[in-house]
Amino acid sequence: MKSTYLIRPYIRSNRWFILIGIGCLITVDFLQLVIPRIIKAVVDQLTTLGIDTAGLLRYAAYIVAIALSIAVFRYLWRICLIGLSREIEEGLRNRLFSHLQTLSTSYFNRAKTGDLMAHATNDIQHIRMATGMGLVALTDAVVLGITTILFMAYINLRLTLFVIIPMPIIVFGTRFFSKRMHKAYQEVQGSFSDLTEVIRERFAGIRIIKAYTREAETVEHLETRSKHYISKNIKLITITGAFFPMMVFFSNISLTIVIYLGGRQTIYGIISPGDFAAFISYLGLLTWPMMAMGWVVNLIQRGTASLDRIDHILQTPPGIQDGPDPQPLASIQSGIGFEGVGFRYEPKGEKVLIDIDLQLHRGSTLGIVGPPGAGKTTLLNLIPRVFDASEGRILVDGADIRRVRLSDLRSMISFVPQEPFLFAGAIRENITFDAPDITEEALDRAVKNAALQDTIQEFPRGLETVVGEKGVILSGGQKQRIALARALLRDSPVLILDDPISQVDMETGRAIIQTIQSISRDRTVIIVSHRLSALRFADRIITLRDGRITESGSHEELMKAGGYYADTFRLQEIEEELHVR
Repeated sequence: MKSTYLIRPYIRSNRWFILIGIGCLITVDFLQLVIPRIIKAVVDQLTTLGIDTAGLLRYAAYIVAIALSIAVFRYLWRICLIGLSREIEEGLRNRLFSHLQTLSTSYFNRAKTGDLMAHATNDIQHIRMATGMGLVALTDAVVLGITTILFMAYINLRLTLFVIIPMPIIVFGTRFFSKRMHKAYQEVQGSFSDLTEVIRERFAGIRIIKAYTREAETVEHLETRSKHYISKNIKLITITGAFFPMMVFFSNISLTIVIYLGGRQTIYGIISPGDFAAFISYLGLLTWPMMAMGWVVNLIQRGTASLDRIDHILQTPPGIQDGPDPQPLASIQSGIGFEGVGFRYEPKGEKVLIDIDLQLHRGSTLGIVGPPGAGKTTLLNLIPRVFDASEGRILVDGADIRRVRLSDLRSMISFVPQEPFLFAGAIRENITFDAPDITEEALDRAVKNAALQDTIQEFPRGLETVVGEKGVILSGGQKQRIALARALLRDSPVLILDDPISQVDMETGRAIIQTIQSISRDRTVIIVSHRLSALRFADRIITLRDGRITESGSHEELMKAGGYYADTFRLQEIEEELHVR
């Protein structure tokens, strides 16, 4: 129950609405208790033939008035209490989403998307039910249960004592089943997360599944996960399936006691027929609190299990975050420096980068080449602190980036990743992120600089063309150029490009490189490319091999050195000449 701290602020801020809601709910409970008293009066008067048609209409009018009052107060408590649960649902979902956005990339490498989706939907829903209907059921169980027993005791104390004999058994039964239900609900929700991830992944990869005709195997895998989920639910049902019938069974035992003992007392004149009818009505009202007791345990156990799962994520600290007293960063004037930088993905893992020393002045361009797995993308990811260097320091204007405010640092950088990601909306939304301060002139300029203008004109709806999930209607080159336009739209002092022309033709690639060259005079540009001709204009080019800088210099200097860069460049020149022919 420690995780209930998550919902306490909502309860405190809405305490008046909660009190009004509970007040209306209690009013409804008391109004329901009045109806059996009316039934008692009617039955007693009918028994003695002491009532006429007008009297019956009067009592009927009382019941109608009470029913209307119950309807009004029930509407009010639903607005207050169910409204509170919806507010908690919204707040927790927003808080979860906001926290997830602060977590580092390494967290998402471990976490399953389906699991996170289950947290944001299924778990939040269970918490809503526990705080909404759970509170209602708890109030009814306490208030309606106690007052009903008092009304029954007023009619006949001895008969009431017999009726409540099964209640201690219900209390002990509830305690017995509650822990087992909590554990079972956690297992069900964990299995649901796994099933959600399997379905999400198969839908996302449906094209690959079809291409390799793996539909049958996919269905078989899903059936296995589904059976596991069903088995966990059946285990839960064996617990709840025993719990709820137990509640009904003991409720019916109470009814049996009332019919036998209450009927005898009515025959012997100890209580009137009206009292007997009212007693049965009260017992009917008491059945709901007894059932509500079981239901509220069900809701609370499910809700607390979900709260624990949400709390586990919220207690996960961001791997990358601001240090104590972070320095603001308004601009980058001098440039970026690397001092003895080393990196490994795991604390005891193999080093991916080793002793990287670099100095990049503002307005200079650094080209990075090397074989696959050399550490090029990793090096780029260290600059905006997607990962933190394991050794050494990265400096901006002489300050360690770990001491700079993280949001300021990233606002200084435009980043085009190796694998561009597009959202399912329109091209315009993917480029601008719906930023309100983007002008049409700036957008057109970014589109033109990314060599995307002709492509957009080919679409009937232009920039309003919806690209589909992950840009499914676009080619790899079109996705890459949209991601490039997104980066060029921001006038950031640092531009990081991870192989920005790998999926475009040579002519388009040359146009993009010319644009990058023209804007590099006022920016620090770092560009990785496997097409080495794209880096000829760079002020400095380094070769990374096995995480180390093995070559460094201008294009001309590296060509004279005759190392990896020169050999690869000449080989690519021959390939391009053959391609042209």
